[in-house]
Amino acid sequence: MNCGGGSPGSGLEQFRPYLMLLARLHWDKRLQGVLDPADLVQQTFVEAYQKMDQFQGGTERELAGWLRQSLVHNLLDALKKILGPRGTLPREAQLLDAVDGSSSRIEAWLAAEQSSPSEHVAKEEQTLRLAATLEQLPGPQREAVILHHLQGLSLADAAGRLGRTEASVAGLLRRGLKRLRELLGDESDAD
Repeated sequence: MNCGGGSPGSGLEQFRPYLMLLARLHWDKRLQGVLDPADLVQQTFVEAYQKMDQFQGGTERELAGWLRQSLVHNLLDALKKILGPRGTLPREAQLLDAVDGSSSRIEAWLAAEQSSPSEHVAKEEQTLRLAATLEQLPGPQREAVILHHLQGLSLADAAGRLGRTEASVAGLLRRGLKRLRELLGDESDAD
């Protein structure tokens, strides 16, 4: 990505699937029916484009962190509007830590610790690619993969969250992972 060159905000769009994934991972059910993760991500992008001159970093990693922080602020603002002054909100620092932890789990799911700078950059690119590829899965498969592999829920807990049987969720996972491999394989073949 070209954080410093080009037009302000050039390259932000590559982070959309990544932010969608994080928004889904940390979506508060109390927002259901009022707002959805895509609205939250769009608001984050609108603000990022407006405030791009305030971004102090120069790397993709720093930009991803800046966008994650903005996403957390927008999630908390949305909850405040919906719940009013008496609503119970997560603490900002706790939510930011949880979102950062999710980002780390996504990276860990892709590969073990890597030591060289080029391997680290490659892992960041893989994270963005995985997030974009997850967006291409049918919704139930995507949700099953996110809950089980990225949030670490057991098959039984994922089934409960999705309102399905364990066998159904196992099938969604099997098909979702197969399709992910196909899509990721196709993309690497095109490189």
